[in-house]
Amino acid sequence: MKVPVAPPRRLVELEIDGRAVRVPEGSTILQACRAEGIETPTICYAENLTPVNVCRVCVVEVEGARALVPACSRAVEPGMKVRTDTERVRHSRRLVLEFLASSVDLSLAPDLHRWQEVYQAHPERFGAPMEPLAEGERDAREPGRHAPVEPGTAETVHQPVKVDNDLYVRDYARCVLCYRCVEACGDDAQGTYAIAVAGRGFDARISTEFAVPLPESACVYCGNCIGACPTGALMFKTEHDLRREGRWDEARQTVTTTICPYCGVGCNLELHVQDGEIVKVTSPADHDVTRGHLCIKGRFGFTFTRA
Repeated sequence: MKVPVAPPRRLVELEIDGRAVRVPEGSTILQACRAEGIETPTICYAENLTPVNVCRVCVVEVEGARALVPACSRAVEPGMKVRTDTERVRHSRRLVLEFLASSVDLSLAPDLHRWQEVYQAHPERFGAPMEPLAEGERDAREPGRHAPVEPGTAETVHQPVKVDNDLYVRDYARCVLCYRCVEACGDDAQGTYAIAVAGRGFDARISTEFAVPLPESACVYCGNCIGACPTGALMFKTEHDLRREGRWDEARQTVTTTICPYCGVGCNLELHVQDGEIVKVTSPADHDVTRGHLCIKGRFGFTFTRA
């Protein structure tokens, strides 16, 4: 049997922080930086999703460019000179992190905490974040509409925790509008298009079509949006319940890689087990079959193990 082999790609030479770098043609600046071991913060970027350029925390300086450019999507060019740690870059990244941390709950986003320390971000400069509505508190919005927000306050924090199914929970007080869930639900993975970003500016929020409840939407409960979410805005209900009870403890969890038993596709599963019970299921983003994505059976169909 003949195995198709991709043709070799021409190498492009550029300069990053004064160092000569050679990477395959078509690589992004971010890929070139990572190949050189240069840490670059990202929020909206994921290796298994199409870059959408919305968080702007990966921006770098490119000689000759008027504005800072997003490293996650800008392709390298021969002779390009890139600077990743100038004061202009650090200032921009610091402000992005401060704006986010001052408007939404990032307590379940450890990577962002680390970057805040690296860039000495002080979100309290912009005021204390608004407290999210308590779980179970009625949303004041009328169906299909949304309540006005205070000037300078993100619409996402005005939403209560949404528990409307037995599989996953939506807590948009933690949402940074990175679009990763939208991409995973759309062309990049599921092709369901059950969710999108509605509204603009401070009014922007993740919503189903016509803001209908999730069980009435096009959602097929694959959970790929959960796997893509970097802040805990989307979460397994099992994890949500354990956190609410104060029993969630990742230090006591083990992760076992296995193959999904439901069909012959061969999807890899990572079973997160605590106290002898599966508490959530993920899939490696670099796996050739799944690329981090699963169907409803693979991600949520583990309750039979309790029998």
